[in-house]
Amino acid sequence: MSSYEQYDHDLFRNVKKSKARKPKSAKRQRFDDEPVRRGRLTEEERDRLAALRDEPEPQPLPGGADRWSTWDTGDRGPQPHPSWLVTELAALDHELGVLKTGKEADVHLLRRAVPGGDSCLLAAKRYRDTDHRMFHRDAGYLEGRRLRKSREMRAIEHRTSFGRGMIAQQWAVAEFSVLSALWLTGAPVPYPVQRVGTEVLLEFIGTPDGTAAPRLAALRPDADELDELWSQLVEALIALAEHGFTHGDLSAYNVLVHDGRLVLIDLPQAVDLAANPLGLDYLRRDAHNIAGWFRSRGADEARTDPDLLAERLATAGNLRW
Repeated sequence: MSSYEQYDHDLFRNVKKSKARKPKSAKRQRFDDEPVRRGRLTEEERDRLAALRDEPEPQPLPGGADRWSTWDTGDRGPQPHPSWLVTELAALDHELGVLKTGKEADVHLLRRAVPGGDSCLLAAKRYRDTDHRMFHRDAGYLEGRRLRKSREMRAIEHRTSFGRGMIAQQWAVAEFSVLSALWLTGAPVPYPVQRVGTEVLLEFIGTPDGTAAPRLAALRPDADELDELWSQLVEALIALAEHGFTHGDLSAYNVLVHDGRLVLIDLPQAVDLAANPLGLDYLRRDAHNIAGWFRSRGADEARTDPDLLAERLATAGNLRW
């Protein structure tokens, strides 16, 4: 082998060794103070972050408050706004504790108050982040809900990180929209105060000292009370059906009773009876679940027949029985 051939041979061997030592994927070192990026932001989140970047350096809030009122952002509840609601932008929000924890969201007690002025209690329902959320049986509930952008629909269908974030926002939007429509009809639901991202602020159902109204499941009503609560429930479910909805996850745990008045809660999964092909199935299940609870407490079985209730609701919703 000539000297030139030997040189070429050695050069080729060294290059080959160098390539063999190179890692398969060279990743840039991430420093501890860099944020971890997971998935893509929704357009609403991107706008919110841009607004935060433009804000001046935050100053300590007066009175130990947790934040300023968010009344000037997001979606507001239907008008006329209730007289008890504090809408002044000078108001401050104080976190008072957790009312309920769940798979999809946690509900916090919030006091919104103007320093030295009016105040009100609110229930802040906050859907969990994409790493911890477990939307149970969400595929069936999401039937009939469609987004304009095919990219977002694909992300939702494949449950990507971005898609799960969109699902969370859909639940919040759906609950706020349904509550707004039902409240305007006089249905027994909490007043939807506002929605900002995946947080929905609701009328607090309870006493002024922050004691939440009991759930129906926690009560042991007598015969007369059972009869009155059943009448209120049937009236409420008919109101939902007449406006094209069934609760979708109705049970004695999703009904509050405050001063003898029944209030339906937890409506993010409310099913559109016209758009969802499983609408009638959800309506039947709601009727059987809630009628079963009343029967287990000694209610008149003829009056609380679940099939008769489902038929009445289907008729009210213009569904073929």
